[in-house]
Amino acid sequence: MFKRMLSAFGVGGPSVDTVLDEPHAVPGQRLTGQVRIQGGSADATIDQVVLSLVTRVEIEHGGRESAATGEFHRQLVQQGVGVPANQLVTVPFELRLPWETPITAVGDTLLHGMAVGVRTELVIAGAPDKGDLDPVHVHPLPSQDRVLDAFGQLGFRFRNADVEAGRLYGVPQELGFYQEIEFFPPAGFAGRINEVELTFVAGPHDLAVVLEADRRGRFMQAGGDSFGRFQMPHQDAETADWAGLINQWLGEAAQRGGHSAFGNPAFGGHHGGYPGQPGQHGHGMGIGGMVAGAAAGVVGGMIMGELIEEAFDFDGGEE
Repeated sequence: MFKRMLSAFGVGGPSVDTVLDEPHAVPGQRLTGQVRIQGGSADATIDQVVLSLVTRVEIEHGGRESAATGEFHRQLVQQGVGVPANQLVTVPFELRLPWETPITAVGDTLLHGMAVGVRTELVIAGAPDKGDLDPVHVHPLPSQDRVLDAFGQLGFRFRNADVEAGRLYGVPQELGFYQEIEFFPPAGFAGRINEVELTFVAGPHDLAVVLEADRRGRFMQAGGDSFGRFQMPHQDAETADWAGLINQWLGEAAQRGGHSAFGNPAFGGHHGGYPGQPGQHGHGMGIGGMVAGAAAGVVGGMIMGELIEEAFDFDGGEE
């Protein structure tokens, strides 16, 4: 069923539906599919077919935090598309996910608080007409999966995930945001650590892993945050002893004041990779810095848009 009527043409105008060949992907992978435009009661011309990638982004502004839609990639697919009356026109596309695209699923577990989608926009007579919005389930790269495996091995439990506008000091970023995956600490650290936040910053060759531990304050002692940063090529990250590295860092943070993703206890379920997940082959340890904040509006090339409830209405329905 074609989900969105093109309002610029009024009643009886064309409708559009975007179909992904495969809704599951990993960062750096190319999405393919078709924009299907069903002709209405009269011939029509679409000036431009544009696709964009969007996600939920938390923005801190004036001491308060709000959510918006962040458009982090935009691509012109085709111009001057003629749509004959009552005829179906298909426009194929290929869209690459940036390496820093947030992870929204681990195996078959969807991460609470996360959403990434492909939005279709048709420009008609110089005015944009928003069409379909289709979810993309972004799974970890093999190197990221190894880190998440270690969190499960160590007894961490997934709490929540979100995307924050801003940049991390000392970590080169392509996009103007970063994802935080929040975990409850292992039982052995429950009295000393409130939570641990994990951030991946991936590139075509390397993976940066940034950790932040929120320490509990004790009697006559202050709490505070402790940071850690690891960076290495993807192929090294796939074989590194992440459980050992993370456990050592966590112990130091508390003092300072190998199985696959299948059945990862950190995410509380039985899950593994999805069929056809590609292997990506693509050291060092230091203390991370604080975060560079960002205000609403345009953030590092992102366009902040409408309310989340409207933007991520994946159920569609004819309009």
